[in-house]
Amino acid sequence: MIPLVDLKAQYVSIRSEIDGAMQAVLEQTAFIGGAELQQFEAEFAAYCGAKACVGVGNGTDALYLALRVLGIGPGDEVITVAHTFIATAEAISLTGAKPVFVDIREDTMLMNPDALEAAITPRTRAVIVVHLYGQPCEMDRIVEIARHHNLKVVEDAAQAHGAYWQGQRVGTLGDVACFSFYPGKNLGAYGDGGAVVSQDEDLIHRIRRLANHGRLEKYTHEIEGVNSRLDGLQASILRIKLRHLDQWNAARQRHAAHYLEALGGSGVKLPTVHPKAESVWHLFVIRVSEREHLQARLKEQGIATGIHYPLPLHQQPAYKYLGISEGTLPVSEKVASEIVSLPMYAELTEEQVDTVIKAVTTLTKLV
Repeated sequence: MIPLVDLKAQYVSIRSEIDGAMQAVLEQTAFIGGAELQQFEAEFAAYCGAKACVGVGNGTDALYLALRVLGIGPGDEVITVAHTFIATAEAISLTGAKPVFVDIREDTMLMNPDALEAAITPRTRAVIVVHLYGQPCEMDRIVEIARHHNLKVVEDAAQAHGAYWQGQRVGTLGDVACFSFYPGKNLGAYGDGGAVVSQDEDLIHRIRRLANHGRLEKYTHEIEGVNSRLDGLQASILRIKLRHLDQWNAARQRHAAHYLEALGGSGVKLPTVHPKAESVWHLFVIRVSEREHLQARLKEQGIATGIHYPLPLHQQPAYKYLGISEGTLPVSEKVASEIVSLPMYAELTEEQVDTVIKAVTTLTKLV
């Protein structure tokens, strides 16, 4: 069996480091806050090239807290894509603002800057760019448009830990960046976790306060806040994993290069990486017309696949109230009907990648 992702294989490879780090936290009983969290925040900020970082409860909270501190609220509009996980839009809705969905480019499957520009109204306050599948969006063009219209730029980097745009790591390409440490991410915790990073230290200071019941001192609450904190155990785990992240990302890049070369003549549509981008291949997503058939046959051969994501957000029941009709975002709708995620994780062996390639090549020739 070749799984879509193998978290146990990763754990086995760093078991002694992880067990030692967790044991130290248990002995110190530093479960909320503490040195491990402070050190992880400093190390992750440095990794991203950012001046400050705050750990929070999860990636959805990271987006929500960032929007709140940027002043987004009822009556505002925030532009993002429909081809993403629902958390991106949920964070907008939670502030009381309205999510506005725009279409994607068919080649990269990322936000189309032309669609962004066309969707801006007097109520638009911000744009959330989604660095989907491990590849950064076209940040120079998007930031230029945003600055021209006085919009804030929030990076949803939940799938792009360590990715580069024009030699600069995601996390410092907009006003603020939000990360998820969900276990299956390139940098994943052993539970929920998230972080916000920025070059604006005051912004991070205000997010830290909002995320900790509106306080910086134990019983002095300056504002009404929420409870969204990255705990000490998760921080200790993430500190260990961060030291391996570049190595793991390089392995993903090798697997992706192998997939791209070997599947070039197979008849499937392969993912495209922008020349200015360096993807960290959180997912390797191909496109086929007979998706269900391919998935079923691969499953018979012990190869797991996934779909990220089968129904664009504007077609989800949760966003029916927006009244967006079918066909409004044709590229998103087309892509969503064809995408299939193949196994992708650092610990994949060359033999396993070859097995997947052989199976996909054989099956697509039969379709």
